[in-house]
Amino acid sequence: MAVKILLHICCAPCTIYSLRILRNGGHDVCGLFYNPNIHPYSEYRKRLETLDAYAGHVGMRVIREEAYPLEEFFRQVAFREEERCRSCYHLRLSQTARIARRDRFDAFTTTLLYSRFQKHDLIRSIGESVAVQQGIPFLYLDFRAGWPEGVRISKELGMYRQSYCGCIYSEKERFCPPPRKDDRGNHQAG
Repeated sequence: MAVKILLHICCAPCTIYSLRILRNGGHDVCGLFYNPNIHPYSEYRKRLETLDAYAGHVGMRVIREEAYPLEEFFRQVAFREEERCRSCYHLRLSQTARIARRDRFDAFTTTLLYSRFQKHDLIRSIGESVAVQQGIPFLYLDFRAGWPEGVRISKELGMYRQSYCGCIYSEKERFCPPPRKDDRGNHQAG
């Protein structure tokens, strides 16, 4: 009997390897696109549309809200920017666990465990904690070994590939250079 897994999905490229491993393990996988951290809205739509196309290609059902819940992300991280990843992971994994329990899945997991750039140990810890709180198992799998394969396949498929995690803070870190400092450590104007 197949185990029903709800897979939280951050984007289509991260889904490729994760989905293959889960399906090869005999799991019945349904995706969930819940990412209130993604900014701006145009980025959110690009990722969702890319996921919809890929899900259709591989025959995977995807649950998603029609709303763009950006405000929920900001409520969680405002004035706690240094801990934003912890808050963001908790927000997304808590919602995934609630939906998994509500819809009677056997467990939940996340494609965040595929990325080399995410805080892997923190994701695992939060996933396990949320699992206890929600009363549904968290399936921990380290998908990072498939990084090169997922990148290669996503490029071959011509998928949209984002250049930052999705939140406005990571976008700033990626595209806005930090202020220069003089010899005494004081910030200088651009």
